[in-house]
Amino acid sequence: MKKLALLFLGLSLLVTTGCNNSNEIVIEEPIIGFWQPIKEVVTTVEVGEQPISDVITYTECQKMSRWWFSTETSGKRIDVQDPTTGTACNILPDKNFTYSYDKSSKALQMKYQGVVAPVNTKVVTLDATTLNLSVREETEDPTIYKTRTITFKRVSAKP
Repeated sequence: MKKLALLFLGLSLLVTTGCNNSNEIVIEEPIIGFWQPIKEVVTTVEVGEQPISDVITYTECQKMSRWWFSTETSGKRIDVQDPTTGTACNILPDKNFTYSYDKSSKALQMKYQGVVAPVNTKVVTLDATTLNLSVREETEDPTIYKTRTITFKRVSAKP
């Protein structure tokens, strides 16, 4: 009887600790928040040619920029550029936008205030600290495909 009890105890211990749960819940972080652009990668593909990618690392002034996605599907983009004269960074006027984000397809569409055509992007990465947005750029030549992938870091509100 003791052997049977030990066997049962051993099997139940094996079942509760030895199995890997393949149905782990993956928690997707929200896009809501303040994001700091860090860099971008511009990839150009010409029909019949190898893709060419250029990495653009942002300057300290550009890294002061912020993109804000609020809970009300509206947002604001604050761009900061290198100084044109003097030493102070140049803060550009705010760009207000509305957005829609479809989590299942990872499609993010932004409509800037005063601009008719929306900007269609794809969320490549979204976790607690990183957001990668891929934007397809329209080109004059239909044989050229160009994307711009911007890497963001989640930050506090103030630049």
